[in-house]
Amino acid sequence: MSNDLLSNIAIENVIQSKMRGRVTYQGFVSSQVAVNFSYSKLFNDPSGKGYQRPIDKKRCKDFANYLSKGEEALYTPILLNAAGHWEFHSYDNLRPNYGRLICKKKATLMDGQHRLGGIEAYIKETDTTLNVPFLAFHFLDEDEEIKLFDVINTKAKGIGTSLSRYLNRGNDEISWIATNLILKPESPFFSKGTLIGKRTKEKNITLQNLYNIVKYLTKKSELEGLSKEKKLNIALFYFNLIKELFPEEWEDSKDYKITHITCLYGLAIAGNKILNDNYLAKPQQVDSVKIANILVNLKEIDWSSNGDLKYIKGLPGANMLASDILNCLRN
Repeated sequence: MSNDLLSNIAIENVIQSKMRGRVTYQGFVSSQVAVNFSYSKLFNDPSGKGYQRPIDKKRCKDFANYLSKGEEALYTPILLNAAGHWEFHSYDNLRPNYGRLICKKKATLMDGQHRLGGIEAYIKETDTTLNVPFLAFHFLDEDEEIKLFDVINTKAKGIGTSLSRYLNRGNDEISWIATNLILKPESPFFSKGTLIGKRTKEKNITLQNLYNIVKYLTKKSELEGLSKEKKLNIALFYFNLIKELFPEEWEDSKDYKITHITCLYGLAIAGNKILNDNYLAKPQQVDSVKIANILVNLKEIDWSSNGDLKYIKGLPGANMLASDILNCLRN
């Protein structure tokens, strides 16, 4: 793609600074300018110096939907390399680092192509204008550009799904339930769950694991339509019953597998059937006495790490275990 502009672009109120000796420019441009003053070097660029992946339209659409939230939809600056084609002119000698930036050619876009794709879709659909923040290097050679892109996309670590669930607990019911299963002292997961996704010997169940457990326990069932508080209470009731039936096994994750993720998923999948078969629609509650009597039959399952469950793994293993649990309870 050509880096030529139809005409020079002037950007006002720009701050010039330095990052480790490299001149940088920081400022805002209108969304109409933002989608036109840069271009992406795709990995198959004829120059051999391309590095960007083809744009993912779904990610652009997701970002456009995010922007529709209005003032809550904040986002980070796009990152550019002006490659020496932009000129800075300070307004006066008293403020040498504040002035006008003249863009004579398009900059290369190092980070933010899906944000810009989402912005372009959003402004076309809504006929509005956004202020788009940017950070541009005055000049990086092509190898430096590729190296920085690689660092951004491989060395920097994301926050992880568990922390993301925690941060979204106010907007997502399942995240809220999963968070409370870790934070409430009366929860069987209180001493075993970690909010940020980092497992330890004592805390081997992540918030993302509990998010999945709640989904398996409630999806495609009458429980799905209940309030988050009622779902939480049912999850607490069900797993506390299991903990009470197997107190030693629940506390010893080395010699027993009942609190290993595959087994917890299996218990949740089976629990979906057990709870819904014993759900009382009018009071919107489960028949706690009946379920407690049914779960006593779980005593027949050997939860030891060297027993029948030794090699059970993943979601297929969880589904197999759920089937075995349901068969055991029918006997």
